[in-house]
Amino acid sequence: MNSSQQPRPARLTVGVVGAGRVGPALARALQQAGHRPVAVSGVSDASRRRAAELLPDVPLVPPAQVLEHADLVLLTVPDDALPALAEGLAETGAIRPGQLLVHTSGRYGTAVLDPARRAGALPLALHPAMTFTGTLVDVQRLAGCSFGVTAPDELRLAAEALVIEMGGEPEWIAEENRPLYHAALALGANHLVTLVAQSMELLHKAGVEHPDRMLGPLLGAALDNALRSGDGALTGPVARGDAGTVAAHVSELRRHAPAAVAGYLAMARTTADRALARGLLKPELAEDLLGVLADGATGAEPGRPADDATGPDDDAFGAEGSTDR
Repeated sequence: MNSSQQPRPARLTVGVVGAGRVGPALARALQQAGHRPVAVSGVSDASRRRAAELLPDVPLVPPAQVLEHADLVLLTVPDDALPALAEGLAETGAIRPGQLLVHTSGRYGTAVLDPARRAGALPLALHPAMTFTGTLVDVQRLAGCSFGVTAPDELRLAAEALVIEMGGEPEWIAEENRPLYHAALALGANHLVTLVAQSMELLHKAGVEHPDRMLGPLLGAALDNALRSGDGALTGPVARGDAGTVAAHVSELRRHAPAAVAGYLAMARTTADRALARGLLKPELAEDLLGVLADGATGAEPGRPADDATGPDDDAFGAEGSTDR
């Protein structure tokens, strides 16, 4: 069913419990679709600033009062806090029968809201697959953003309609698949930030004045190629089997950025495995490459026997077992 066929939800009053980076942006998007934000809760100064910027004139109140005033409540708290919040709201009698409770956790489906459901709430899990800044730019970025949607069958159309009203694209995720779905997104997005930040730090140490300018076109092309071709987009020394180059990388990282070595080795090994499976890495070149990665994992100088790593006085050629790998 496309957006033109989706039933439009009745105009709803909207509340936000947890004014982090996500909740105010989604409430603002719902406001632009004709719904009416009426209450928001937030404790920290940063939360209050976000609420003031994205939801001006919407009162800050305790969570129980948010539920008192809102037909649709966005529970936008950290994943680990969500189960206790759902239980607490149910136990205190804050939930009204027929009230829509929407959480935005990628990890959970709707089962986490079972205490609220038993109290009469209508549970929805709507997870935007996007990183948030806590500013108005997030509302614009929701256009075309995929949402992981999980809901009871009778609420599926309503859930999808809300996503479309926020500018997003609904993607149905089965309850049992939510943890895997979330792990996939964390692997692709959260870890990407770490990799890019490390790369910029290393380029800065190498004397590059503007690492972001250098990486921007390269990473943009790599991402586009990967989305189009998957493993077929693999390039670089690991995919080519350039063991000497990889050994030099590991040595330089040990010297200049030892904290980056473990991540480099893990990603290089995974890249090698995938390149082998795809037929990009020739088996005859893989042996030396995997040997370099194994040496790097044990702390040995890449490409040299592990026993030689203990100190310059060792006899590398006479050490027992030095050639037995």
